[in-house]
Amino acid sequence: MADILNGLLDQGVNLIDTAAGYSGSEEMIGKTIGGRRDDYILVSKCGRAMEGVEGAEWSEEVITNTLDRALARLQTDHLDVMLLHTCDLETLKAGEAVGALVKARDAGKIRFLGYAGDNEAAAYAAQLDDVAVIETSVSICDQANIENVLAPCRENNVGVLSKRSIANAAWKGAAQQRGMYVNYAENYAQRLEKMAITPEDLGFSGPEDWPEIALRFTLFQPGLSCAIVGTTKPGNVTTNLAAAAKGPLPEDAAGKIRAAFRQAEAATGETWLGLQ
Repeated sequence: MADILNGLLDQGVNLIDTAAGYSGSEEMIGKTIGGRRDDYILVSKCGRAMEGVEGAEWSEEVITNTLDRALARLQTDHLDVMLLHTCDLETLKAGEAVGALVKARDAGKIRFLGYAGDNEAAAYAAQLDDVAVIETSVSICDQANIENVLAPCRENNVGVLSKRSIANAAWKGAAQQRGMYVNYAENYAQRLEKMAITPEDLGFSGPEDWPEIALRFTLFQPGLSCAIVGTTKPGNVTTNLAAAAKGPLPEDAAGKIRAAFRQAEAATGETWLGLQ
């Protein structure tokens, strides 16, 4: 992972996203690139109760303790962004969790605070005065937040990070997926199958173009600040950066993806909300 992270920074990527709940991630980032702290924006997430951290879920105590642990693990004196990690709308409205991050910001432990999540809760968070960043699901197979969350973020000058930006490679099919996000991959694969759209329909050569299509669709959505893309293969870094450098998809291709999503959603009789 040291090669991947240093390679990302060497090629100009300047945002690193992690979370207290990603086992071993904060420690690994601190050990491998802690000495390059000025080269990147550092984002983490907190709020959930977990082993080794005192405090009830979403309490000021657990948020404060998780943040202090993150600073030590990441080998830094501040985070650029700390996000509440997918709490529900009721928790956001209660105010304690947001208030804990406001105190951390005012103490200089974080620069900006925000919320990681989807749908109604993310849209609500985007309207809070102290929230500066939203991380939410946006992809070819997860489009509800384009209108429901990105729009209020634009209105309130809130930065947006997309998670699961390439839909967990839904074109591979669930049977080819592995790892902790296999459930998301299965849901996205089912959606893409129902969308019944191919790279050829979009003016591309074939299935090998799906990664580029997916990344360019997400990255250039109006109001999006950054697309988070995970990988364990150094070669993917160069490939993804080359795809991003091509700019937005042609307008007709992006429009076809949006239309295919809406038509497939309507055919199911369900509402395809953002996957939490």
